[in-house]
Amino acid sequence: MSALPRLAYLTSLYPAASHTFILREVTELRAIGFEVETCSMRRPADKHLIGEEEEAAEASTFYLVEAGKNPKVMFTALVAGLARPKQFFETLKLALRTAPPGSKGALKQAAYFAEALVLAQHLRKCGSNHLHTHFADPATNVAMLTSALSGIPFSYTLHGPAELYEPRSWQLAEKTARAKFVACISHFCRAQAMYFSDPKHWEKLHIIHCGVIPERYQTSLAVDTGAGTNLLFIGRLTPIKGLRVLLEAFAAAHANLPDLTLTIVGDGDDRVHLERLAAPMGGAVQFLGYQSQQGVADALAKTDALVLPSFAEGLPVVLMEALAAGKPVICTQLAGVGELVENGVSGFIVPAGDAESLTARIVDMAKDPEQRRRMGQAGQQKVCAEFDIRIEAARIASLFADTHDGEIRPEPLKAIS
Repeated sequence: MSALPRLAYLTSLYPAASHTFILREVTELRAIGFEVETCSMRRPADKHLIGEEEEAAEASTFYLVEAGKNPKVMFTALVAGLARPKQFFETLKLALRTAPPGSKGALKQAAYFAEALVLAQHLRKCGSNHLHTHFADPATNVAMLTSALSGIPFSYTLHGPAELYEPRSWQLAEKTARAKFVACISHFCRAQAMYFSDPKHWEKLHIIHCGVIPERYQTSLAVDTGAGTNLLFIGRLTPIKGLRVLLEAFAAAHANLPDLTLTIVGDGDDRVHLERLAAPMGGAVQFLGYQSQQGVADALAKTDALVLPSFAEGLPVVLMEALAAGKPVICTQLAGVGELVENGVSGFIVPAGDAESLTARIVDMAKDPEQRRRMGQAGQQKVCAEFDIRIEAARIASLFADTHDGEIRPEPLKAIS
């Protein structure tokens, strides 16, 4: 096998408390034998540094906006870009042509072009020869422009749902056409990528799951959760996560099941309002804020079931974490969720926004401990077989190393000794 490419990973925010799966993927790629330079458009706030792994990642990451504020860095990057005038002006045209609509979009794209100049110079310095991003968002705008400036190939992982709601604004067709490959997190996601791209590029579309290390969560199987039924939510506290519906459904269930409790892990703009809604239920609802990866595992150890009532998702990693812990889930039927959770087998799937259905399933789950045990066991088997991050990282590694045979689900690359 030829030498592995030296990778650079770019995200809008790294590390981010809600994107621990990216940190895991980088860690496992390094374990396989890749050098990975982590880059981020912005430096995270302290609330995202939820554990030692996140603190170490923040300390070793290159931050574009921060670097670009240094006049010397920006001037050097501009001079390096102008040294290749053809690529410089062709990339500038690409930036203008693919800018989001409106004057605000044009200004943002101009900023992305400046960041691409900084990143191209940085990648040349550190010897990276492949650039990868997660989400087809501003980071992938920057990656596409960086690739055009430098000639370094780029790829991206497509998650949804936001990018799939506005595929033309996010220029999915252009990004797919220019990318070396696209890692789609589910069959549903890949189908959407096919719909929004030229068929001649479909061979670039592969399925690489996000994943977890299952045994990190399996200690929870031995924990006695005590009297009553303890429900858990983990995620950002924003309206899209459907927490207002969850609190409505929980209140209805709690009225008949006074031993029912709900723990909410995460933070966000909606927290103050949600705390007001939960106040009439007293100690039955607790808010814990962001937790480290170990904190999430500990919270799962103390719960009987995870509830995720979102209005929009890709394929939530938190569902994988819960199932890995042997816990059943109640979630909404969205995107690729059905590729992970089998209704009635590893959990319940309900219509999004339907508080009445959610209440009924919460009550069903609370009243049947044996059903919870069976569902948790079935879900754990599914995660171990298809969502182990070590195997999924080895699959995307085969795309980086170009050792695959064009399979939709590439065979994992073996670790380099």
